[in-house]
Amino acid sequence: MASKLLVDAVVFDLDGTVYLGEAALPGAVEGVAALRAAGVRTMFVSNKPLEPREAYAAKLTRLGIPTPGEDVITSAFVLAHYLAAHEPDLCYYVIGEEYLRQELRGSGLCVADERAAQDPKEVIEPEGIDAVVVALDRTLDYRKLNTAYQALRRGARFFATNADDACPMPGGAIPDAGATLAALHQLTRRRPELVAGKPSPLILGTALDRLGVPPARCLMVGDRLETDLRMGQEAGMLTAVPLTGVSTLEDISRLERPPDFVINGLHDLAPIVCRS
Repeated sequence: MASKLLVDAVVFDLDGTVYLGEAALPGAVEGVAALRAAGVRTMFVSNKPLEPREAYAAKLTRLGIPTPGEDVITSAFVLAHYLAAHEPDLCYYVIGEEYLRQELRGSGLCVADERAAQDPKEVIEPEGIDAVVVALDRTLDYRKLNTAYQALRRGARFFATNADDACPMPGGAIPDAGATLAALHQLTRRRPELVAGKPSPLILGTALDRLGVPPARCLMVGDRLETDLRMGQEAGMLTAVPLTGVSTLEDISRLERPPDFVINGLHDLAPIVCRS
């Protein structure tokens, strides 16, 4: 008897779900392969705005999960396309790394900190900044924080790739964009008018549009309750939380609305999705 698919597509988080650092998590390669063999489409989303989509796809391929670049959606890609479509005439000051600046420039947007990124002594005048964009930035310093602060004080618009407090790394989590947003909120009492990454419906909507699948026929798989799970539930998707990342059974037990499935790893997905 042929299997009846519970869903037509699965959207995966990356860090803590598919891999950690430079290693695939146990069962991830086999789990994704089994879903694809059954005819389930796959898409990968990441809040980490550090590399182009093609780089994440190449990493997945290198780890044993062959993936084209168009099957990866990053918060930087989504934000750049949104701003190019809705706010193309603003000049943006970026707290973020070089890839994000490249993504914004590649979408035809003005990036105010281009020279400052190359010359630490270059001073960016806040008066020339129309909007501030905040992302994970491992080169964050006082100059950048103060420039963003002064621009926001003067009424600059405010956007962010994501609002995660910490980013998982093999040696332990590091401060993410949420920590910078918290500092700027403490200074200005302002919050971003748009956050492009998870749990924003913007990044998930981009993934679903590319899949051509309605939310009810899609499964969201991710280890973060406050982003992956929340986003999937608010979109009307089925949800699964693997115990390979930051969330534990104790964390899940405290939820008013738990995920549809709790799995030990991605190898548990095929038996759930592909039912006889």
